[in-house]
Parts: sequence; C-alpha cells; structure tokens
Amino acid sequence: MAKDTKVTVVGHLARDIYHLMNSGKEEVVETLGGIFYSIAALSVFLSPEDKIFPVFGIHEDEYDKIVEQLQRFGNVDPKALFKTKEKTNEVHFFSDPSGGRTECSKHIASPIPFSKIKPFLDVNGILINMASGFDILLETLDYIRMNIRDDGIPIHFDFHSLTLGVDDEQARFRRPLSDWRRWCFMLHSIQLSEPEAAGLTTERYDETTLINQLMPLMVSGLVITRGEGGATLIRQEHKKLFRDDIPGIPVSALVDTVGCGDVFGAAFFAEYLKSKDLVKAAEVGNRAASSKSTFRGPDGLESLRQQPSTTPPATKAEG
Repeated sequence: MAKDTKVTVVGHLARDIYHLMNSGKEEVVETLGGIFYSIAALSVFLSPEDKIFPVFGIHEDEYDKIVEQLQRFGNVDPKALFKTKEKTNEVHFFSDPSGGRTECSKHIASPIPFSKIKPFLDVNGILINMASGFDILLETLDYIRMNIRDDGIPIHFDFHSLTLGVDDEQARFRRPLSDWRRWCFMLHSIQLSEPEAAGLTTERYDETTLINQLMPLMVSGLVITRGEGGATLIRQEHKKLFRDDIPGIPVSALVDTVGCGDVFGAAFFAEYLKSKDLVKAAEVGNRAASSKSTFRGPDGLESLRQQPSTTPPATKAEG
C-alpha cells in the first residue's frame, strides 16, 4: 500500500442498545455502532500514517464527544463530519427464548447528501456501509460513481441494512430491491450476508443465478458472508468467474455477532488496498469477523491488530 493511503467511509452512526435477560431481569447495555465499527476496524487494519475520512452527521449536542472518540484512533480525520439536529439512530436488539433476535430502529437519520461526500473522493478507496439502509440515496451512489469512474478508485459496498424495511413498530424486516442492479452497477466489490443475498432480488434468484446476474454489472469481487460457515468470494478476472470458499473459524465462546459484517468489510477492504489480492482480503476479513464475535461492542477491536493467521486455505473452483 502506498504511504499515506486515504480512505473515505460513508454510512450512518448508531447507538446499539441491547436488551439482555439475566436471571429473569432485563439488563440494558449500550455501545456505539453502525459506521463506527467500520471506522474502528479500518483504523486497526490500516497503518498509523494512513488517513480515514468518515462522512456522516452527528447531533450537535454529541458532536464534540463523538469527534473526540474518533480522534483517539490516530489515523481518523474528522474534517468530513458535520453537525445535525437529528437524533442519533438507535438500534435496539431484543433476544427471544429460542435464541433469535429482533432488531428495531429509531431516529434513522436523513440520507447523507452528496455535497458532504464530494470533497472526499480524491482518495485511494471508498467504503460504503449501508448501516441503517437509508445512509445514501441511489442517486448519490450514481454521483459518486460518475465522479471517480476515470480514476480507478475502488468502491467496497456493504449492502447491510439496505435489504431491510421498517414496519409500523420500527422492527426491521427483509425486503427485496426492485432496483438492485442499479445499486450493484460498477462497484469494485460487493458484500452481502447469506440472508441478504437470498432476499435481495424481486426475482427470488437462487445464489448461483444471482452470481451470474450480478457479476456482469462490472463487479470485480462479490463476498457472501456465512457467519460461522465462513465466506464465499466470487472473483471476475478477464470475464471468467472464480469461486473461493473460505472456511469458518471456530471460536471458544460466541458472545455477539453484531458488527461482525462491518468488521469483515473493513478488514477486507484494508487488506485489498494493501495487497490487491481479493482472496487474501476475504481471508483477513473472515478472520477478523470471527474474532469480533467473541466480544460485544467495538471496544475490543484493538485486539485484532496482531491476530495470528489461523484461517484454513480457501478452496477454489473455476466458474
């Protein structure tokens, strides 16, 4: 990676609020979430000399506190952050007796305007994480692509909550996207979880059909994350598709999966910018996400900095 690599990160900040049941009593635990995971993980996987430009709004009463927290990372530059009167998005997680989880969102912010992003497009890479699903408009993504299309700047796009709607009780639910092709067009790499991939299209494509429909949209790499099952990378090289299956990494104690996808994407993109190797990037992302599942919240991400390489080799298949 060239010295002083610059990465712009776009997405909504959130407060993650866990409603945990301990001995029949509710315990409420709150951490920062949303794009904060992406920024914190990028900070760990990039070098201290690199620069990360997060672009999102912060409620005016919280601005100084959040900026102070971000500046502790050392390689995060807060100049793209802006003040807003909107409350910070709250994501509430409720566990049920069967082990499942319901996610509810409150105070989802307005989409980030292109005018806030445009000054920070002269960078080495752009990571867009649809943390709330309403982080940017499709038209904004089009403007980003048009502004950088001749510069060879890679965009890593994590669909995340873009495939989730919000019902009248603020609960999130899976919904297909009629314009998914426009969202996918001309992105260097795309990240989808297994459920997101299954629920993305109105055509209800199975995974194989989705891959064959999505990759011709000028996409170099598609990552489908599978939780404890690892991840699948689809690479396009000289109009040929290659599949690499990265095995899951067992953990001694699974604590929380919130933020694992964000950490995967940040570690993946940081490694890709360094090595230009999509397979290695997917392996690094897989390892980082596995480690993240052993603790709750973003505070333990520093431990990922020197994690050993324990990822089994990917299995490869030519498409």
